[in-house]
Amino acid sequence: MSKNFLGSVALAAVLVGGLSIGITPLEAGVLAHHVKVQGELGSVFINPYDVSPLTAIIDRAGKDIKDIHVKVKGKPDGGIDIDYNVSEHALLTHDGVPIWGLYPDYLNEVVVSYTFNGAKKVETYKIYAQPIVTYSRDFRFSHMQKTRVKKVDPAFKNRLYLINNTITSVYKPLDWKNGGAASWNDFTENYIVDTKGEVRWYLDYQKFYDRSERRVMDGGMMMGFHQLKNGDISFGMAQRYLRYDLMGKEIYNRPLPRGYIDLSHEVMPLKDDHALLRVGKYNYHHKDGKISHTIRDHIIEVDSTGKVVEEWDLNEIFGNNVYRSNLIKALDARAVCLNIDMEAKEIKISDDLPFGDITSTGTGRNWAHVNSIAYDESDDSIILSLRHQGIVKIGRDKKVKWILASPEGWSEEFKAKVLTPVDSKGNKIKCENSKCEGEFDWSWTQHTAWLTPRYDNKGSIKHLSVFDNGDARGMEQPAFKEDKYSRAVEYKIDEKKGTVEQTWQFGKERGFDFYSAVTSNVEWQKDKNTYFISSSNVNLLRPDKTIKMVLVEIDPKTNEIKFEMDVDSASRDDVAYRAMVIDPEVFSY
Repeated sequence: MSKNFLGSVALAAVLVGGLSIGITPLEAGVLAHHVKVQGELGSVFINPYDVSPLTAIIDRAGKDIKDIHVKVKGKPDGGIDIDYNVSEHALLTHDGVPIWGLYPDYLNEVVVSYTFNGAKKVETYKIYAQPIVTYSRDFRFSHMQKTRVKKVDPAFKNRLYLINNTITSVYKPLDWKNGGAASWNDFTENYIVDTKGEVRWYLDYQKFYDRSERRVMDGGMMMGFHQLKNGDISFGMAQRYLRYDLMGKEIYNRPLPRGYIDLSHEVMPLKDDHALLRVGKYNYHHKDGKISHTIRDHIIEVDSTGKVVEEWDLNEIFGNNVYRSNLIKALDARAVCLNIDMEAKEIKISDDLPFGDITSTGTGRNWAHVNSIAYDESDDSIILSLRHQGIVKIGRDKKVKWILASPEGWSEEFKAKVLTPVDSKGNKIKCENSKCEGEFDWSWTQHTAWLTPRYDNKGSIKHLSVFDNGDARGMEQPAFKEDKYSRAVEYKIDEKKGTVEQTWQFGKERGFDFYSAVTSNVEWQKDKNTYFISSSNVNLLRPDKTIKMVLVEIDPKTNEIKFEMDVDSASRDDVAYRAMVIDPEVFSY
């Protein structure tokens, strides 16, 4: 038997299915001859975990290397470098140097420095990453969303932003009835751009979805993205919640516990790998004996093993089917959540309506529409944004602590919980018929009512940042839709006094050009002392214009814009959910 034949057999055995075989010294020498490497480390493996195509691993080839630093070099025409350190445990986890931030359809230049046996090494690797593969459909007119960068402060040059965009699906072979998140079985493009608007990372969503819609567990929008302290990202998909690192390595992919369905909008990570999930309840037993699923009105806390350790049933908490209907009646029927129907005329409130994803009152309908969760560690409470009701704080005892919303429409029990607006001196602000004097305003159909880390939020003083979408502002629709506006707003709440003060806002002055009827977010950035804002569906109510995300990072002390970028939709039907700042040091922890 010839040496070449032996070598070919050995190499083929290794390549087919990752088989473990014995190799003789002679065969090992032949095999080594066939393995090509660029530097003193091992081979480069592109998209090693099959879901993140703009990543690679440079195999460490058994070397115990230290002090690892990676630079994915920007394109020569002013492109952005992505720099990060690689910790020892990241090296061991991937058995090599993790590379992320590659340009698609481009021969990337990656500089890797490290120490080996006391000697400093600097090596340059050439790594080609594949073109982006995305979903084609009728009435989609471009490959992906198009970015238009408007301003970049030099200090923000190296910012990275994750965008969570929806590709509204035309192909729906199954008609989901009575469903919340399951009926929204649309693909989502999840990708990271740099401040030049270039894509530097994305998830291959086709690896997560069942396009035929026959596998329930593989449907639903990817939503509720957060980056954890160690760089991982968490998110949800209708019937499961997931955690991955940015190389695409799966940490977990868990189905919802039995009895819960339709996770969407929020997967809020807590310490000790617990998480708060916004879900619906399967086969909910009404007090009158009826049974239905519920829509966006349950919160559960799961621990690190997936066990449910707490449940908040908002139907029970808000009591005996007594629901605030004032705001729901005032909503713009054309854009309720993602029920975008430009021909819709009104929202009906009736006990005779069927159960399901219908914006109306009553258990089994979309009466609450929770779209964000915050956790207040100081008193072990949760703060919820109920799009169709207001912002509420609820303890683990299931008691409502306060309500941040216009007082109109609440039951007598809850009117006493509504916070009183005050000015900076603590003087009560006059409010009547859902409108207040001066600059103070409630938030309307809001999103991301989160405790802002701009302050310590200890004791009885809390600070919230909120994206105030502005639909049904003042419990009415304006005479002209162009009078609508959205804003990012900050509130200071004194829980002992039961008061709320508006301390900052941005967006009102931009008017309809910043208005997003649905979705969007605002979040404090500790590293830059800025607020990052995504007004995610500007132009939604302008059928003649392209829907766009307006991404802004701003200094709230001066309202000076540090970064601004428009992201145009690739289709008239596509809508975006959120965006977020990504920490590039994802593998240094």
